Amino acid sequence: MGRMTVPESQRIRILLVDDHAVVRNGFRRILLAQGDLEVVGEASNGRQAIEMASALRPHLVVMDIAMPDLNGIEATRQIVRDHPATRVLALSMQKDAVYVRETLRAGAKGYLLKDSGEHEFLAAVRAVARGDGWLSPGVSEAVLEDYRRHVTDPIDLLSPREREVLQLIAESRTNKEIATALNLSVYTVEAHRARIMEKLNLHTVAELVRFAVRKGLIN
Repeated sequence: MGRMTVPESQRIRILLVDDHAVVRNGFRRILLAQGDLEVVGEASNGRQAIEMASALRPHLVVMDIAMPDLNGIEATRQIVRDHPATRVLALSMQKDAVYVRETLRAGAKGYLLKDSGEHEFLAAVRAVARGDGWLSPGVSEAVLEDYRRHVTDPIDLLSPREREVLQLIAESRTNKEIATALNLSVYTVEAHRARIMEKLNLHTVAELVRFAVRKGLIN
């Protein structure tokens, strides 16, 4: 994409964070060749990044993960918490799903491998700046596999039908009432109830009710 002229008010304002000046220089050169991107500041560690994000209110922080003093994951967590409108694109050499999971959990919208090409870097910057997610292809499969192994919310373990049954149990309906409401046999409802309790590792109806309240299934 060639350089284009965009009014200053419409440019994406970017804070670059990396502890290596030569890396920041390379990113800055790529970004400044684009007429719609503007580098408003640079930081060399997480603490500086937090301070500069507060002072500059950039649209996007391009954040190295591995930095001395304060790492990029913790800096991301604090920036996203204090400035919800600021989005973070994480940069890392790590393909390990644990790094990706913790970075996204901290609030980053994107995760880009440092060995990505210029085209992918610019695509990731623009995607995250507009609020979309971005994962480098090199980590996507690892992340999906990690998600399958670590379901983050126990309710995700339940099928849609089991969620329906859970809600009705929590509303103090009897097995017969649930069977009638869902056009199931009482035997099937009892089987659903047993599977729900097993999957959620709950043992009493009272525990089921508390779980359903926490998940917003009932008031």
